[in-house]
Amino acid sequence: MKKVYFLLFAALTTGACSQSERIGYPETKKVQTIDTYFGTEVQDPYRWLEDDTSTETADWVARQNEVTFAYLNRLPARDEIKNRLTALMNYQKIETPFKKAGKYFYYKNKELQNQSVLFMTDKLGGEEKVVLDPNLLSSDGTVALSGIEISPDGKYLVYSISRSGSDWNEIYVKNIETGESLPDVVKWVKFSVTSWSGDGFYYSAYPKPADGSELSASNENHMIRFHKLGSDPEKDPVIYSEPGFPKRLFRLYLTEDRQFLILSRSNSSSRNALSFCRADDSRQFVPLTENFDHDFSVIGNAGNDLYVHTNYKAPKYRLIKIDARNHKEENWQEVIPEKEDVLSSANLIGGKIVTSYTKNACSHIEVYDYNGKFDHKIDLPGIGTTRTFSGEKDNPEAFYSFTSYNTPGEIYRYDFNTRESTIFHRPEVKFNPDDFQVDQVWYNSKDGTRVPMFLFYKKGVAQDGSNPTLLYGYGGFNNSQTPSFSTQRLLFVEQGGILAVANIRGGGEFGETWHKAGTKMQKQNVFNDFIAAAEYLILEKYTSPQKLAIQGGSNGGLLVGAVANQRPELFKVALPAVGVMDMLRYHKFTIGWAWANDYGTSEDNKEMFEYLLGYSPLHNIEAKSYPATLVTTADHDDRVVPAHSFKYISRLQELNAGKLPVLIRIETKAGHGAGKPTAKIIEEYTDIWAFTMYHLGMTGEIDN
Repeated sequence: MKKVYFLLFAALTTGACSQSERIGYPETKKVQTIDTYFGTEVQDPYRWLEDDTSTETADWVARQNEVTFAYLNRLPARDEIKNRLTALMNYQKIETPFKKAGKYFYYKNKELQNQSVLFMTDKLGGEEKVVLDPNLLSSDGTVALSGIEISPDGKYLVYSISRSGSDWNEIYVKNIETGESLPDVVKWVKFSVTSWSGDGFYYSAYPKPADGSELSASNENHMIRFHKLGSDPEKDPVIYSEPGFPKRLFRLYLTEDRQFLILSRSNSSSRNALSFCRADDSRQFVPLTENFDHDFSVIGNAGNDLYVHTNYKAPKYRLIKIDARNHKEENWQEVIPEKEDVLSSANLIGGKIVTSYTKNACSHIEVYDYNGKFDHKIDLPGIGTTRTFSGEKDNPEAFYSFTSYNTPGEIYRYDFNTRESTIFHRPEVKFNPDDFQVDQVWYNSKDGTRVPMFLFYKKGVAQDGSNPTLLYGYGGFNNSQTPSFSTQRLLFVEQGGILAVANIRGGGEFGETWHKAGTKMQKQNVFNDFIAAAEYLILEKYTSPQKLAIQGGSNGGLLVGAVANQRPELFKVALPAVGVMDMLRYHKFTIGWAWANDYGTSEDNKEMFEYLLGYSPLHNIEAKSYPATLVTTADHDDRVVPAHSFKYISRLQELNAGKLPVLIRIETKAGHGAGKPTAKIIEEYTDIWAFTMYHLGMTGEIDN
């Protein structure tokens, strides 16, 4: 294998900047803007950057990108990094198959296609047919497939697309048998599933937003609608809405046997109320739960019995059974009680209940009968994560995926009759997994809480404090950070870096109690856990402050911004991506109001306002030295609007008193991350690694 040396020079004659005074940051004007919260005045001089349609903002974006890319393009070994990243990502990827109307469907990316293609086959290993190729929907791969529904007879494909990474979707219909695209086009769809019924499908949508506000205005007045094939989508009837509660989310879906319609209502990104009706019952919904304090999900039914996965009276989740004919709570039956490990999910497959438990942030699969009697375990290939477990309720054939830090997403076929797993697809990534090691360590946080952390590194790494290390975290919204494979992170590790993933509070690794311990007035626990992870890595001599980078996206971007403010001396590099940086105003944009269950808002009360102000990344930047910082965001991010990052970097550039660069990379025709084309992923991570590896002083050989 050819080797190309990655050299870092003490003084770069190529002109790559290492000192902030050598970077001419764009001038960002300040406009006096003051808000008063419970008697306290808060200045917001960069609020004008919240206007994503103004020519002034567009000019500022262009000037920031000009400075950033001028810096990034001069970094050493950037081309070699890109070549190696391209080589690592150049392999065939297949997602977990599923069966519908007697045929198998699966997504496949042959190598470096921008978007995966939906295929269909009559039998495994047989001739396959392209059902839909999203790469043909745009010239640059920025139109992504965001969801599908296949009619029960297998005749129609209902598919949703997202343009440039936006959360806004459009729904189209294709005749699978003839390949004909129907004229039906449904717009302004968001946070929706599609569910086929009779001669059409249900979906969730919003009223058309005002021109110019599509990517920033608060998303309100969600509704369930029904589209009948061949009818005018603008006249689709509203099946369900609650005009008195504009900040509420609705999803409607049918059970596999099409017997029941299930309605989920929520005030936030989690916790919901649940209702149902028989599919032929004129949509007269019957409430099963009426408050919004817990999570409820109907995983399927056996006749009149609805099986519900919930954390009600069980912080680590349990499975209950509700008879649709006798649905009062006093008649609910517990099928699988709460255990020590977290019941992450459950499915009705092969005449059994297939459960996925999370134990110390790793997956374990157990199978039960419909009465909750343990049947058997499904042995997994190692310590890692099972993703989708797909199959039909009464079919003994199922599929599941398995991944870990050194194991690309393998797909297995499972036979419930023989209880055997056989490999369906094993990716051929150009690396040797035996060269790498995965460890799990535990450390104490500030308050004594024990927190686990995964370490992924090349075998033979010495604990002498010299190892470049990337510490990653999220810590929010019940989102668990379990082992998974990433070609992007693999590049960093194979060049001698250590990947550390901390399972900090706010996530769901240990159930709802762990989640709540990192929310609202306890959010500082999340930052303390992350800081303690960094201190552990330094104390145990995996790394040192001069060799430590931190990374996180979305809520994880908030995490990186907060800890970089609180403990800047611990880190050499900070990589906050699409972060929630303005904690006083986050709830005013798009779907931000739905995060209040985790964060609280500045309008709740004085105590909540002061708490948010005390850690908000934007509001706690001071005139001191900060790590080398590369903020990443995108112009079509309507989940966490880019104004968060715009305002944050403006203040950081204004006040940073150190010599390390603080830059922002603003992607075009991209959003929060979902659906990003392969070409853009390669370009973005080429820049991230060139920036990170340079400032961590990494030297070595880059494989090509």
